Amino acid sequence: MKKFLVTGLLVWVPLGITIWVLNLTITTMDQTLLLLPRDWHPDILLGIHIPGLGIILTFAVVLLTGLLIRNVFGQRLWAASEKGMLHVPFVGNIYKGVKQVSDTLLSGSGNSFRKVLLVRYPHPDAWSLAFQTNVPNDVVSRFDEEYVAVFIPTTPSPVNGFYFFVRRADTIVLDMTVDVALRSIVSMGVVSDTPSAIPSSPTLS
Repeated sequence: MKKFLVTGLLVWVPLGITIWVLNLTITTMDQTLLLLPRDWHPDILLGIHIPGLGIILTFAVVLLTGLLIRNVFGQRLWAASEKGMLHVPFVGNIYKGVKQVSDTLLSGSGNSFRKVLLVRYPHPDAWSLAFQTNVPNDVVSRFDEEYVAVFIPTTPSPVNGFYFFVRRADTIVLDMTVDVALRSIVSMGVVSDTPSAIPSSPTLS
């Protein structure tokens, strides 16, 4: 009886969570339809509710925005709008911080979060996956040795974690992409495309 129950849970738990996440995503994205004038709501125009139209609308808006910004006129228009937004008290500070993070994560030209490391955490005999970020210039001048800034995400939610400065000599650079590292963290190590043994001593880089 117990093994049948466990087998059933192994089938339904991931399936149920997947369905729940998809339903939550579709429901949340459908709320974007409320931005349209009431007479343009699909529920009113078609007379029926079609789940998922919000995702299509959001995708279309993001795609059209990208197409607009890619041309010269769009770039100038956005640059002027962004400059004005940055001068708005409080709003400008929030926008600037969020933009820096999004540019780091989404832009292919950024250097942060492009390297996966092993660092000793939470104690000297343990190793944790970490992402190398940028060390502020005013912090670099405080050290006699070369230090790197690392973000150590938590499991299974990698959006939370710890930000540390560690000696470069105490890190191990992994031949692992950020995507693979994130999958390993989210799955708590169950899913790993590049398993490898951890050396007994750090390799200096």
